[in-house]
Amino acid sequence: MNTTTNPAPAPNAAAYGFHCAIEGKDFPAAVARVTEALKAEGFGVLTEIDVQATMKAKLGVDGLPYLILGACNPPLAHRALEAEPDIGLLLPCNVVVRAKSDGQLVVGFMDPVAVLQMTSNVEVAKVAHEVKERLQRVKTVLMVPTSTQHQG
Repeated sequence: MNTTTNPAPAPNAAAYGFHCAIEGKDFPAAVARVTEALKAEGFGVLTEIDVQATMKAKLGVDGLPYLILGACNPPLAHRALEAEPDIGLLLPCNVVVRAKSDGQLVVGFMDPVAVLQMTSNVEVAKVAHEVKERLQRVKTVLMVPTSTQHQG
């Protein structure tokens, strides 16, 4: 009998998202870099929620920098909304930029395939897969050191 067990998931792994660490400790620069990478894949940022500031204002809690970006690719969102009007309840795609206690910066992406499985609409599933492919490309770009990106 094989007693081998599956390894534990990576820290911070979640069925509803994927993430990467990015270089640097400058939070505003990281947010700008994430926003630019999203833009290159056709996403705009519709909303920004500063969780750190909200927790401080509402609860008096000091926390680490944590920003939720509501990312939207208008043509893809339009396709999803045309296929299923109430899908807006699950939009936009959230992207989180957060600092860890060691100063490392992490970017988390909502997995649209996992989230949009709540519907059985075939067109919505197609859109979800395309969005995930684009977000995976954003993740790949963010994992490349910035010094490498500027060389030409």
